[in-house]
Amino acid sequence: MQHQYIERQTGEIRNEHLFADRWIRLLYSDVREHVPRVFSALTGPHGSSLLGYLNFETRLGARLGSARTVLGHWGIDPAECLDDPGTLDTPAKIFMRRIRYWECRPLPAGPATVVAPADSRVLLGSLAETALLFIKNKFFEYDELLGLDRPHWAAAFAGGDFAVFRLTPEKYHYNHLPVTGRVVDLYEIAGGYHSCNPSAVVQLVTPHSKNHRVVTVLDTDVPGGTGVGYVAMIEVAALMVGEIVQRYSARRYDDPRPLQEGDLLQRGQPKSLFRPGSSTVVLLFAPDRIRFDDDLLGNQRATGPRSRFSQGFGRPLVETDIPVRSRLGVAVEH
Repeated sequence: MQHQYIERQTGEIRNEHLFADRWIRLLYSDVREHVPRVFSALTGPHGSSLLGYLNFETRLGARLGSARTVLGHWGIDPAECLDDPGTLDTPAKIFMRRIRYWECRPLPAGPATVVAPADSRVLLGSLAETALLFIKNKFFEYDELLGLDRPHWAAAFAGGDFAVFRLTPEKYHYNHLPVTGRVVDLYEIAGGYHSCNPSAVVQLVTPHSKNHRVVTVLDTDVPGGTGVGYVAMIEVAALMVGEIVQRYSARRYDDPRPLQEGDLLQRGQPKSLFRPGSSTVVLLFAPDRIRFDDDLLGNQRATGPRSRFSQGFGRPLVETDIPVRSRLGVAVEH
């Protein structure tokens, strides 16, 4: 079964070669149904870490001829790498690479512009039942997403809009700030390590609200802020992703540090790093505070691509491949 997406920069339909796809489909169908203890063990922290080590850290998982060969096979431009590409001799090192983002991922102008937090494939949605983008409990169970002990945030974003950014294994795995704002809450939520492969998502596992995740809530209605209200940035761990490291840098990758409440963070700067593998970032916006770009909305409704999300959910849901720090939308005047 194919899974296709649209490349934003060219508008072309692309086939995605899903990592370990046959194994993931087996795990989330037969194993999940018939051997639930094995399924639980593999999607727990210890099983996920072991699979990640075998796939991303060891030579067995690497199967590398040379770093440059693998970079070329995965379509990674060595010229983007900040460090010597020859030192990237395991998949984990490739996934955690640093890039010259200030050159190859330019930040769009405009203080009210919201940008993509990751090199990823994006889907947009709304929690408002009257909205054309209404998607409820497909990618996550909203009541669980922000944590059951944070009902005030669930209320703040109820009826708002969201964007789901799916990172694939070959992607650059630093997450950047989508907005400028002040940290008003920062917390971790324990959970599993389910795959974010489209086949796993359409099996109604809703991994984004059940996996281990880090939630950062930003107030952008502050002096110098983006002016899009409260924004929740939810970084979701996944199968074979062992860690989400907070390492904000105000300038390039210099002096990375953990976050704390009260910090004023700048749009487009590095915020965190997934180690290693593929995962997901979810952004939540308060109602009527963002207008998503027309090309992303149009791509999502396309009927030509063979998207597993479209097939699984019975409506056009086509991802757009989007570079980190590229424009996602703009703040609505409030």
